[in-house]
Amino acid sequence: MRKTHAIIIGILILCIGGLLFGQGSRESTKTSYVIAHDATWPPLEFIDENGVLVGFEIDLVKEVARRTGITFESRNVAWDGIFAGLLNKQYDAIASSVTITAERQKQFDFTVPVLRVTQSIMVRTNAQALKTPDDLKFRKVGVQIGTTGGYAIEGIEGIQVLSYDEIGFAVEDLLNGKVDAVVCDSIIASDFVLSNPSYSGRLTVSGTASSDTEELAWVVVKGNTSLRDLLSSTLEAMEADGTTAALKKKWNII
Repeated sequence: MRKTHAIIIGILILCIGGLLFGQGSRESTKTSYVIAHDATWPPLEFIDENGVLVGFEIDLVKEVARRTGITFESRNVAWDGIFAGLLNKQYDAIASSVTITAERQKQFDFTVPVLRVTQSIMVRTNAQALKTPDDLKFRKVGVQIGTTGGYAIEGIEGIQVLSYDEIGFAVEDLLNGKVDAVVCDSIIASDFVLSNPSYSGRLTVSGTASSDTEELAWVVVKGNTSLRDLLSSTLEAMEADGTTAALKKKWNII
């Protein structure tokens, strides 16, 4: 009986080992991934006048695909559900200017940083300049829901924070006088002020909502080290050989 049990246990171990080995092999030889972007953040990711998903991070993904020989499909996903979709395996990674935070690191793994930003305050050019967090006291301020722009101004005395599905909606309300300021990543604010013809001369970056510098990176589910390391090593190579710098110049990222 014991011998029979030993044989059965041995067979089970071999079967389980084979399954695990097979799964590892399939993971390591995966030839396509789906990447999520919230295409409302020019110049990082946005929909152009021809309805095409473009931007700095889109170009980064294309270059990663070229160098690795792996297919990466970029998909436009609304920000308010983007993390839930990753956890539910609707796609493999997020490449959408995600700030690395301790809270997010509990659920997700991050690549090496892609960019570094601060949180800028945008106002109308004909309005009072709001330069510091103290200047936002008792003001109406627009942010995109679930972003670090909103986190940066939490707790400011008397502030009324209005959250929007897209940062562009907040900017429109700023121009229409419905909010006094908009807080968002410095790269995004600069693009609205300097590069977007619809807002040229109408908006200005008047200050910063936080003194902290944030690191933006790409995101995978916790434990997916194979994809994280693949992306990180390729991004590091692109940084080292000047490719990332060239793409920053293309998209007017300072």
